[in-house]
Amino acid sequence: MTKKGLTISIICEGESANYGEGYGNISTVKRINRADGYSYSYISRQALIYSLKENLDWIKTNTEVQGKVAQYSWDSNIEEYKEIDLFGYMKTKPKGVKAKKEENQKDESKSEKGQTKIRAAAARFSNAISLEAYTGDMDFGTNLSLVNRVKGEEKGLLPYNSEIHKSYYTYTVTVDLDKIGEDDNDGINLESDKKKERVIELLKGIEFLHRDIKGRVENLNPIFAIGGVYDIKNPFFENRLELEEYKTLKISTIKNVLKSIDRLNNQYGNGEKENNKTYIGCILGKFTNGDKIKEELATIEISDFFEKISDEVEKYYASNKN
Repeated sequence: MTKKGLTISIICEGESANYGEGYGNISTVKRINRADGYSYSYISRQALIYSLKENLDWIKTNTEVQGKVAQYSWDSNIEEYKEIDLFGYMKTKPKGVKAKKEENQKDESKSEKGQTKIRAAAARFSNAISLEAYTGDMDFGTNLSLVNRVKGEEKGLLPYNSEIHKSYYTYTVTVDLDKIGEDDNDGINLESDKKKERVIELLKGIEFLHRDIKGRVENLNPIFAIGGVYDIKNPFFENRLELEEYKTLKISTIKNVLKSIDRLNNQYGNGEKENNKTYIGCILGKFTNGDKIKEELATIEISDFFEKISDEVEKYYASNKN
C-alpha cells in the first residue's frame, strides 16, 4: 500500500471569530503577539474543528463521564462515528471487577486493571492566524432594548464591550490518507470506498466552512487554497501564505515552495510532476494583485480546486483497494 498525505493551506476572511476568557464586561478576541510589535487575532484549531463537525453533523459520538472528566464512551468506534475516525480519541475504562471465568469459580473474582485506548487524529488543523494586525478596535453595546420595555423607573442597563477584528486568516489542514478508517485498537479496517467518502465529505465541509459566534454567522469559505496529495506527508504551505500589503498576496514565497515540490518529484516521482500535483484555487477579485496571481500561479476556481483534490483522493483509494 502506498502511503500519501493530503495537505491544503487556506486563506479565508472573517471577523472576530473566536473569543478568549475576557475580563469584566469586555470580551477579548484570541490573539498572539509577534516580535514585530503587533498583535494578530486567531481562530483556534479547536474552534475550527468544532464548527466543521457541527456543520457536517458529526457531533454524534457517544460520551460518558469517568470520574469528573467527560470523554468518548468506551464502546464508541470509528466504524460507527466519523468524528473519532478523522479527529482521534482517548477512551479510558476504570478499574472494576472482572466476570467469573468458569462456573466452578463461584467465589472467585479478579480485579480488572484500568485500561486506556488512544488513537491519534488522522486529520489535523492548525490555528487560523490573521494576516492583518489587530489595532484595538472595540464594539460597545447595551441591553437598552430590554430596558426600554420596563415600565416605570429605568434600571438594569448593562453595557458591554467586545474587541473586533476583521482580517484575512490562514490555516492548514493535513490528512494521513492511509490512517483513515483503520484502528488497531478495535481491529477495524473499513472498505476503501467508505474511507474515500469520509475524506471527500471533510473536504466539502472545509469548502463551505462557517462559524456561529455571538449571534453572527461568519463565512469562512476559502478565498485562496493551495495543496494536493503528495508522496511525503508534509504541510508544505503552512506559514508560507502572506500578504505583502493590504489584500496583496505574496507570490514569491509560494513559487519557492513549488520549486521544492518539483525537487520532491525528481526524488520520488521519477520526474513526473503529475505524481505530486499541486492545485491552486483563488477568488481573484479578493486580492489587489489578482491578475498577477492568475498569470504566475495558474489558478483555478475554488470549486474546481476542491473537485480536483477530491479526484486525487478518489484515485488514491481506488489504487489501494482493501
